[in-house]
Amino acid sequence: MGVAWAMAAPGPAAADAPGSPTLERIAATATISLGHRESSVPFSYYDEKHQVVGYSHELALRVAEAVRQSLRLPALTIRLVPVTSHNRMPLVINGTVDLECGSTTHTIEREAQVAFSHSIFIVSTRLLVAADSGIRDFPDLAGKTVVVTAGTQAERLLRRWIEQQSAGVHVLAGKDHGDSFRLLASGRAAAFMMDDALLYGERAKARRPADWQVVGTPMSYEAYACMLRAGDPAFKRVVDDALARVMRSGEARRLHERWFRQPIPPRGVNLDWPLSDALAALYREPNDRPAERP
Repeated sequence: MGVAWAMAAPGPAAADAPGSPTLERIAATATISLGHRESSVPFSYYDEKHQVVGYSHELALRVAEAVRQSLRLPALTIRLVPVTSHNRMPLVINGTVDLECGSTTHTIEREAQVAFSHSIFIVSTRLLVAADSGIRDFPDLAGKTVVVTAGTQAERLLRRWIEQQSAGVHVLAGKDHGDSFRLLASGRAAAFMMDDALLYGERAKARRPADWQVVGTPMSYEAYACMLRAGDPAFKRVVDDALARVMRSGEARRLHERWFRQPIPPRGVNLDWPLSDALAALYREPNDRPAERP
C-alpha cells in the first residue's frame, strides 16, 4: 500500500542529510517504508475499512513528512508494511522497513541490534482478566494459565517471574494481541499479561468491555519508541527532531486526546485513559532512554 504526498515547500530547517544510507535510499526512490502493527489498538492497527490508524501511526506520518522536507522531495510515497512481534526487528535490520512505529518497547538488549527514536509512550505491564475472575494481582495466578503475545517484552518478563517465584503458571503465546485476547475470552487462559495500554485497547474492542478489568501491580514500566536500523545517526536525528517538535508543540497531547480520550474505530469505544505524569514529562522533555523497571 502506498500514498503519494502532495508537493509542499520545505521548512527553513530542511536540509539534505549526507552519510545516511537510509536517507540516501529514500531520496533515490522517493519512497519510505513504514512498519505498522495490525492489532495494537490504539497505537497501530486496522480500522473497519482495513486502513492503518492509531496514535503511533500518526507519529510515523509526521516523521515521514519531516523526512520529505529534509530531502526536499516534491512528493514521498509511503509504503506500509505490516509487522508482528516476531518479525519487526528482522524486517528493520534487513532493510524491508525503514521505520517501525507501533508498540515496540525500547530495551537495552534490543539496542545491540537496532536503534530507537525518542520514546513515544510510557506504559506498565499488568493483567487483563474477567471482572468476576477473582484475580487481582500476579500472586493470584498460581496454578492458572496466562496468555502473552509471542515475542514481546511481556513474555520474557512473565517467564522470568514464573521461574523466580516457582509460581506454577502455564503460559500460552498468542500470535498477536488480538489472538491473545481471543485465548482469554475463550476461557483457555485466566489472564492476559501485556502493556496496560494494549490491554485497554483489547478491552475496548470486546463485545462487552465491562466484562473485563485491567488489574495488578505493574511488573514493569516500559518506554515505547519507533525502531530504525542501527548505525545511521543522521536518519535518527531527523526522526528524533520530528518527534520532539510534535511533543513540544502540544500536537502530541492532541493526538493523545484523540486516541485515548475519545471514541476510536472500529467500534467507537472510548478508552478513557488520562494523560499520565510520566507521559506528560516525556512530552516536555523528549528523550530516547528506555524506561526503568520498578
